[in-house]
Amino acid sequence: MSILIKTVRVAGFRGLENLEVELEKTTVLTGMNNTGKTSFLKALQIALGNRQFISQDDFFIKDNRCAEHITIDVLIVPVDAEGKQSNDFTEDWEVLFTTDRIRTDGIKSFLPLRTIVTFDAIKNSYKVQQTILREWPAYKAGEKDWFNADKGNKTTFRFDELPFFYMDAQRDILEDTKLRSSYLGKMLSKIEYSAGDIKAIEQQIEQLNNKAVSSSDVLSNIKETLKGLDSALDNQSSGIEITPFTKKIRDLNKGLTIYYGDSQDSFSMEYHGMGTRSWSSLLTLKSFISLLAANAETEQTVFFPILAIEEPEAHLHPNAQKQLYGQINSIAGQKIISTHSPYIAAAAELGQIRNFYKDQQVRCGKVAIDTLNDEAQRKIERQVVSSRGEIFFSKLMVFFEGETEEQALPIFSKYHFGQSAVEIGIDFVGVGSCNSYLPFLRFAESLNIPWLILSDAEDLTVNRVKGQFNKCNSPKDESDLIVFLDTGNDFEKQLIADGFQNEIKKSIAVFDIYNNEQHKQAKEPQRLAEIEQYSDENLYTEITKKKTQFAPVIAEQIVMSGKALPPKVMELFNKIKSILNTTEVRS
Repeated sequence: MSILIKTVRVAGFRGLENLEVELEKTTVLTGMNNTGKTSFLKALQIALGNRQFISQDDFFIKDNRCAEHITIDVLIVPVDAEGKQSNDFTEDWEVLFTTDRIRTDGIKSFLPLRTIVTFDAIKNSYKVQQTILREWPAYKAGEKDWFNADKGNKTTFRFDELPFFYMDAQRDILEDTKLRSSYLGKMLSKIEYSAGDIKAIEQQIEQLNNKAVSSSDVLSNIKETLKGLDSALDNQSSGIEITPFTKKIRDLNKGLTIYYGDSQDSFSMEYHGMGTRSWSSLLTLKSFISLLAANAETEQTVFFPILAIEEPEAHLHPNAQKQLYGQINSIAGQKIISTHSPYIAAAAELGQIRNFYKDQQVRCGKVAIDTLNDEAQRKIERQVVSSRGEIFFSKLMVFFEGETEEQALPIFSKYHFGQSAVEIGIDFVGVGSCNSYLPFLRFAESLNIPWLILSDAEDLTVNRVKGQFNKCNSPKDESDLIVFLDTGNDFEKQLIADGFQNEIKKSIAVFDIYNNEQHKQAKEPQRLAEIEQYSDENLYTEITKKKTQFAPVIAEQIVMSGKALPPKVMELFNKIKSILNTTEVRS
């Protein structure tokens, strides 16, 4: 039996106007840059850890008005051995929290903590007020009733048994060895030996020092020369000592050097890259927590650490990133990880993902796995997360079925918007078939990531796409989110119907001349003359034989032609523009 921070609410802090996030024992925060992941971790630090960093810049600003206060609510609940919420705290936790602080809804117990930060103009400082709420107020996105009413009893709460640890993305094991305040420094300061061990080790060090000096002409000469101090200062004591190795065991940690290498050789950490040094720093935190947990077990006290870890993947190559999640997940306590790594996101369980998305305000989405059967969950994990992990960090997803769209749309997009899809934050995602949209739609809807569909328009395809749209429970209308091609057309037929035959013929000629052995000797005009006789049906047959090869060539020819882009593509791009408010540079 243990506890869990089940829910955190933040209002008025940095870019977080009004946000609720439900947490798991391990929670992975995904989303693009600047969506509030780090701000959320720092809000937790204000509620549970160090608050010395607070400044005026931490107060939310909107329409040139600054928030009067920062509010952070933390809901702690009891959980059973499987991590599921239980009705009552165990006796040990009840003693720690005290029964007068614990609340109940008639069935389940909980501890609702509130932290409020305000600016004291008289003292020119920041005032932190903590309360235990009388109840856990209802929450609706966009509404502010939960933090406007003062329903708490003023108190202070700082539990040593619930230590809060924050690791930012700039961690470095070399810096840790120099700072007594680092987790490594704290562990080194607690090194203890018995009196017998101290005497034995210091005798061995003395022998090493004597051997090192006597074996070196340089050191011996320096020692003899420095003995001149005795006569000058009339010193009657033991005189000069030279100690290449630290003399006292209490000073061992001051010169600590960490080496790492393979079986053949090892090098000091200063010669390793930032990836190794960053990972090492994270592992020292794991070691520190394991020591605290061992002490708590020895003293028979409760212990539940809370870790906020920012970008653990920093400086690490993909294979190393894949191993990170397992190492962090194995640390005792509750872990909240912010990441930009699709490998870490893919390694996490689907229910552990929380995606931050920012439009008018920051929102947090999660996949409601309780509403999905096992097969639906497997489809999302297999078809979306495992194969397209980068879409955790999308600003907008555009779905379609075919290979031609996957090659052509990014080219059209860059021409139209003047920026690549990556720069705009768009992911063009081929789902494989008209039957495969639903896992992607559920994923996007759950994580609050906007999406659009560009679909073929054969009768069977239209019916299947509409059926999947109806199952994803989108609050928007079908016409807002789906662009169907003209009746009966797939993407290749649509390009022909839109009058791009000449561009397609040019593409076939260019492709053949440079890639087809049969036509290598032909000149472009000659090959064009042959292709000029092709009917629309011949063109369609030709370009669908090798879709992935022809698609980018055709898209480039259409762009170079100077013609307007295909009408259905423009309809799609106008929807993109309305969602992202992207400035159109070409019409």
